[in-house]
Amino acid sequence: MKTPAKETDTTMNSNCSSCSLSSPKLSIYLVAVFALIVVLFEIQSLQTPPSWALMEKIFTNSCLSTSLHVSSQDELKAMASKLSRAVTFLPLKDLRYASTAADGHTWFMSSMHDVREPDKVRYQHFPSEASGGRVLCLKGRDRRDGARNSYALAWPETLPRNATLARGTTFVSYNHYDYDNIWHGLSVLMPFVAWHIRGRCAVGPPARWILYHWGELRTDLAPWVKTLLEATFRGGPLKIEDFGGGDRAVTCFEEAVVMRHNEGGMSNEKIVEVYDLMRCRSRVYCGAKSREVNGSSIGMTVLMRDGPRSFKNASEVIRIFVKECAKVEGCRLMVAYLHNMTFCEQVKLMSLTDVMVSAHGAQLSNMFLMDKNSSVMELFPKGWLELAGVGQYVYRDLAGWSGMMHEGAWRDPVGERCPFPENDQRCMSVVYKNGKIGHNETYFSEWARKVLGEVKLRKSVPVSINRVSGLCGCNY
Repeated sequence: MKTPAKETDTTMNSNCSSCSLSSPKLSIYLVAVFALIVVLFEIQSLQTPPSWALMEKIFTNSCLSTSLHVSSQDELKAMASKLSRAVTFLPLKDLRYASTAADGHTWFMSSMHDVREPDKVRYQHFPSEASGGRVLCLKGRDRRDGARNSYALAWPETLPRNATLARGTTFVSYNHYDYDNIWHGLSVLMPFVAWHIRGRCAVGPPARWILYHWGELRTDLAPWVKTLLEATFRGGPLKIEDFGGGDRAVTCFEEAVVMRHNEGGMSNEKIVEVYDLMRCRSRVYCGAKSREVNGSSIGMTVLMRDGPRSFKNASEVIRIFVKECAKVEGCRLMVAYLHNMTFCEQVKLMSLTDVMVSAHGAQLSNMFLMDKNSSVMELFPKGWLELAGVGQYVYRDLAGWSGMMHEGAWRDPVGERCPFPENDQRCMSVVYKNGKIGHNETYFSEWARKVLGEVKLRKSVPVSINRVSGLCGCNY
């Protein structure tokens, strides 16, 4: 009866022998597994990779888990070290897509796909199922050449060597224009508010913002936009990352949200929600007093500019609108230079404005701070209709997105003479872009009379137009 037992012991010893550290079979096994993992990692580098948990399972389910536990842990650490060194960095700005820099995947993080949900903002979220559980890592802080800055994905357990893990949520913005202009800054950062609303505002303010323009790092933001974001996210002063650790330092992020398509993909309803929340929280932040929605008073504000696109005869323009406002009971005309006003002073002014009169320019970005269904009257210098392209319509679009009424535009037929043929595109940059705006008393009077009459009629109809209750709990 003892003979079979001896045979069994011999078999068990044979099995364990096959797992010994000196066994050729083990060496071949480890090399084969490592080669398979590396091949899979490289092939699917920035797509959906095998997870670190799967790699660990490969080892722990093998014979090593029963007979060589300590050795398997050493092997896993060695494997982690190799995977850490194998993290592949790609340029933030992919020059292969320079001709379609803002289209599709864009030349910014060109290998990555956006999450697309019907009618909602397009975004990337790390870590996520789409990233295979990997976090976003960034390297470089070049401000002149985005191709010298780079990105990679890595598992939290195998971050690149000497990488720093930044805790909290990080918002990463790509802007094809700039962050100094309040319209460009507003349009590129409002998608983060949409993402915030998408999660029912359950997540607090981001720990930091990272701003890129063509892959080049930016560390400043128009003060108006900065204060608007502070008011909207209610998180105190914005922290804009400057990567002070040096050009080659690597920072990985516990959670990161990347936006690169502005309002692209969003339905008008979702965009209106964003401006509703920003209006509401800005008014709460600034302590703007609520006024009677259906009252008889009408606020008409003429926004003035210095320099480019200012009025040739500002006093005459003001006189015309004062005259027409005086003909309407309860109308009060206000004149303002917004560059002399703080953000909260602008918020309070807009909360009292039912009709905004302004030359085309970034100051029109304030329109969403008015009550919904308020009116916008826009004026242009000569040459814009013919040569300015689609950019001349951005504030008409903003009016629709924020629930305002764009009451058309007046285009000055008179202006400085261009030294080139009239329809030569050079005329726009040399003369017309910064041209000054004249006036037409007959047209302005009839236009103002019509708009003020419509506003008075709208305000006579009992309706609540400004409440956003239920949207992240903001009420005003």
